[in-house]
Amino acid sequence: MSAALHLAGPDDLAKLEPLVATFHDHIGQQSDEAARLAMLTPVLDGTPLAVVYLIGIRRAPVGYIALSFGYSFAMGGITASVEEFFIREKLRRRGMGGEVLGSLASALSGHGVVAMRVSALPWLRPCEKLFYRALFRADEGAPELIRRL
Repeated sequence: MSAALHLAGPDDLAKLEPLVATFHDHIGQQSDEAARLAMLTPVLDGTPLAVVYLIGIRRAPVGYIALSFGYSFAMGGITASVEEFFIREKLRRRGMGGEVLGSLASALSGHGVVAMRVSALPWLRPCEKLFYRALFRADEGAPELIRRL
């Protein structure tokens, strides 16, 4: 199974929303379809503040990763925060997550992003080792993992 990434757009909403619903259910986050559509629509319509990539084959994705962008004075540039990261449970532990993070790091670096971050949220605990293998490290005093690009 390939961890190919595809920038999600408005035509991908019908494929993406059920994946987001599954992720939210998995982490115990309450969300209904209306809330998910309200969250996803501006991103898929092209806001410069966030993106969602579909993982796998575009017509039948096996997961997604959602990023938001900000500026860090401490790091001296634009950072990308991993907001949500989901791969279908039956396809986990096959290296796809690491491949996704590595591909994104290369692509984002080429566009001037200086670091990727992920907050120490409850959903992160089971996949913390994945982020460490992908060169994310704890930052002093911060409740997050960071990979400088």
